[in-house]
Order: sequence, then C-alpha cells, then structure tokens
Amino acid sequence: MSADIEGRVRAICVGFPEVTEKLTHGAPGFFVRKQFAMLWPNGHHDHEFPHLWCAAGPGVQEALVATSGRFFRPPYVGHRGWIGACLDGRVDWDELGELLEDAYRSVAPARLVALLDSTSSL
Repeated sequence: MSADIEGRVRAICVGFPEVTEKLTHGAPGFFVRKQFAMLWPNGHHDHEFPHLWCAAGPGVQEALVATSGRFFRPPYVGHRGWIGACLDGRVDWDELGELLEDAYRSVAPARLVALLDSTSSL
C-alpha cells in the first residue's frame, strides 16, 4: 500500500516543472527551489498512517481542517500554514493532485507557475 501511495504522490509532484525529490528526515520531500511537500508513507510521530504535508496559501489550512477529518495541522510546519492530509483508506487522488498543485504554486517562482499554466492549457 505505501509503495503505491509513494509512487502516485511522486508522479504528481515530479509532473510539475523543475521539481526535485530528495530524502528529508528519512522520507521523500519534493522541492521547487523550496520544499512544497513531504510524504510520510509509513507514518510519522503521532500519525501512524500514511500522510502528506504540503504548503498552502493563507487560510487554506483552517478551511480544510474545519471541513474534513482527513486534514490536520501537521507538527513543525503547521504554524506556517502547511496542511496535513491523511492517505489511509480511500484517497481522492484528484483532490490530492489539486492540493499538491496549489502547494507547488505557493512556493514556485512566477516563471515556473507561468510555465505550468502554459503546459496545463495544451
């Protein structure tokens, strides 16, 4: 199960322009100049289930946490507005893809956001 989750998250993230992946604290991290997502395929700390942490714009964390138990304020980066997303059980991969794209957009340089927009419209 975790290999499938890791493969799907990786495929989404590396599909964005100029993304690199490297191990961070023993887990896959995804970067575009700065980190925008962190995958914990086997859990981390109090969350002993697969989950993802990703960057988000102002107010997004609060809105998602208030509307669904699948989202949470992750440790270490939650104070910066990052979102935690549970990946156990049924995962809405379209929703997760949108969340990751928004995370990418929140840290990527304007040139790469424009490149993403131009490739998305093809």
